[in-house]
Amino acid sequence: MNFFKRAWLSLLAKKGRSLLMLIVMSAIMLFVFAGLLIHSAADKATQQAKENVGVTITLSANRAAAFKKMQKSQSSGSSSKPTITTSPVKLSDAKKIAKLSNISSYNATSSTSVNADGFDTVSTSTASSQMGGRMGGSSSSSTGDITVDGVTSTASSSSFTDKTDKITSGRNLTTSDKNTNNTVIESELAKADSLKVGDTIKVKTTSSKKTYTLKIVGIYKAKSSASSSMPGVSDPSNTIYTSYTFANTVKGSKYKNTADSVTFNVSNPSKVSSVKAAGKKLINTSKYSLSTDDASYQTVKASMKSVESFANKIVWLVAIAGTIILALIIMLQIRERRHEIGVLLALGESRGKVIGQFFVEMGIVMVVSLVIAGIGGQFIGNKLGNQLVSQQTSSLSTSSSTSTTQAPGGGMKGNGQAPSGKMGGGQMGNQATSSRTASVKQTNLDVKLSAVQLVKLGAMGLVITLLSVMLAAGNILRLQPKKILLD
Repeated sequence: MNFFKRAWLSLLAKKGRSLLMLIVMSAIMLFVFAGLLIHSAADKATQQAKENVGVTITLSANRAAAFKKMQKSQSSGSSSKPTITTSPVKLSDAKKIAKLSNISSYNATSSTSVNADGFDTVSTSTASSQMGGRMGGSSSSSTGDITVDGVTSTASSSSFTDKTDKITSGRNLTTSDKNTNNTVIESELAKADSLKVGDTIKVKTTSSKKTYTLKIVGIYKAKSSASSSMPGVSDPSNTIYTSYTFANTVKGSKYKNTADSVTFNVSNPSKVSSVKAAGKKLINTSKYSLSTDDASYQTVKASMKSVESFANKIVWLVAIAGTIILALIIMLQIRERRHEIGVLLALGESRGKVIGQFFVEMGIVMVVSLVIAGIGGQFIGNKLGNQLVSQQTSSLSTSSSTSTTQAPGGGMKGNGQAPSGKMGGGQMGNQATSSRTASVKQTNLDVKLSAVQLVKLGAMGLVITLLSVMLAAGNILRLQPKKILLD
C-alpha cells in the first residue's frame, strides 16, 4: 500500500492522537508566525521612521567659541565686564547648506519680544488665572509681554512638528508670508480679546516704542504651559508667530537677512553625519556651529530594534522547543506503534518509507496548522507587538525622566532680543524629552499578513517537522521486525 495513503488512513483511524498533534503543531506555528510578523512589522516601522520622524541639523552661533574668546579677554587683564558676543546667522550662509543633497527644507527662526498695544495679554498667578491689564505702553521693562517667534514656516517649526502647537483656525505661516506683518496667535489670547482670523492687533517695540499692525491669519492651540512661578518666563499664550523678517525688523536694521538659528530637515536620517560634515566645510566654524537632533529617530530605532530582537528570540525558542516536543511525541507514537511498524518491515517495506509515512502524517497536520496560524497569527502578533512597544515606551520614558536635567529658564538677552518663554532652557529640555517619548508612543506596529510571511512560516514548519521526524527516526532504524513480532 502506498505510504501516503497509509498516512492518511492512520490519521483518520486515530482521531484523538491526530487532534493532539494538531493542537501542539498549531500552537507552535501560531507563535512562530507571530514572531515573524512582529519582526517584519518592527523592521517596517524602523524604515518608516527614517521618513516620518524628524531629523534635523541646526546652524547657530558658536557660543563655545565665543565663551573661549571671553575667557581669553579676561585672562589678558581686561577691566571691562565679561560678555559673550555672538553674531546672528547670515541667511546667505544658510542657503549654501540648504543646497546640499538630503536637505529637504529649512526653517529660519528669529525671536524677540514686544509689548501689546490696545489688547490684553494672558497672565497667570499661583492662585488663579487672570487677565493682565491693558499693556499699551505701560511696561517699562526691556522685556516685552508678547514673545515673537519669527519663522520661515510654522508647519516646519519644532513646536508644530512635534504636535506641541496645532492650528485650530485659519492657516499656517508659509514662505509666502515673508516681508509681511501676518501673524498666528494662541487660542487663549484670541479668546481673551475676542480675536478671530482676519482681525488685526497692534504691538510696540520695547525700546523705540514704534507701533506695528499685525494681521491674524491663523490661531493655534498650545498643548504645554509654563509655570507662572518661573521668573522671566511668559505664559505660552502670549507667544505669537510671524515671519522671521518681521522679527528682524523689530530687532533693527542690522538684523536684516539674518536669523538666530536655521534648522535644516534631513530627508534621510542615515545620512545625517555626512550632511553635517559637508555643511561644516561651507561655514566658518569659529563663528557658527552645526548641531544634529536625531533623538526621535534614534529612540524609535532603538525601540524597534528591541522589539525585533525579542521577536527573533520568540521564533528561535519556539522553533527549538517545538522541534523537541514534536520529536518526543513521535517517539512515543513509535513505541505505541511498534507492532504496526514490525508488520510493515516484515512485509518488506523499507525503513525509509516507514519514516516517510510519519513525515507525511506530520506534514498533513502541519498544513492544517498553517491555516489556523494564518487566521490567528495576526491577532496574536498585534496584541503581543503592541504590548512590547508599550513596555519599550514605558522603559524609555522612565530612563528619559531620570536622566534629563532641567536647565533654568531664560534665553539670551541683548541685541534687541528678549528671552522667550517657549524657548527657555528648562522648557526646551522638557519639550525635547516629551517629543522623543511621544514619537515612541505614536509608533504602532502594522502587523499584516502577506504571502511572503506565509511562505516563511511554511518553510519553518517544514524544517521543524523534518527535524522532529529525523530525531525520532533512530528508534525506527533500530527496530528488528522478527524481534518485534516474537514479542
